[in-house]
Amino acid sequence: MSKKDRQQHMLQIIGSNPFMTDRELTRQLKVSIQTIRLDRMELGIPELRERMKQMAEHSYDQVRSLPADEVIGDIVDLQLDRSGISIFEISEDHVFSRNGIARGHYVFAQANSLAVAVIDDEIALTASADIRFLRMIHLGEKCIAKAQVRSLAGRGGKAEVDVFTYVGEEMVFQGHFIVYRSAVEENSEGGNRSADRH
Repeated sequence: MSKKDRQQHMLQIIGSNPFMTDRELTRQLKVSIQTIRLDRMELGIPELRERMKQMAEHSYDQVRSLPADEVIGDIVDLQLDRSGISIFEISEDHVFSRNGIARGHYVFAQANSLAVAVIDDEIALTASADIRFLRMIHLGEKCIAKAQVRSLAGRGGKAEVDVFTYVGEEMVFQGHFIVYRSAVEENSEGGNRSADRH
């Protein structure tokens, strides 16, 4: 592959997944990490941390349901009552010391807090969760959690949120969350919101 083609391909890859690490790019493009870094510099593509920071500054609503510092992971995209994305890097504090495998409650906490954060309400609490861990997650891996609101508050003021967590392109966790919310969307023509006092 020529340099021009490789750089074009890199732009497409990062365009479709801005959370790609340099190491993941080396695997996809089959070149050294130094080549990846040089190509990024030539193309004016910042490193992952800077891309995350730029996304966080420009592309999301403010979390209403809990303080932003209580969300596990860094929210890089949030559209209240619709969708959200967070990134959580597995560090030594999050793994079993004997094998470097992530403790499950951290992976769950990232997904759970994102499911709550995506709800546009002052009060949102997890009512139930149906979860599956699809593979072990290791020290140094970046977990990208993507939340999608399936349905807003219906009976009893509960919303359904699906969260899928990926490492690179591989899904490692999935969860279906029922989230209690205090406000209920009205299906009237005006689309007004009323508080559920029950």
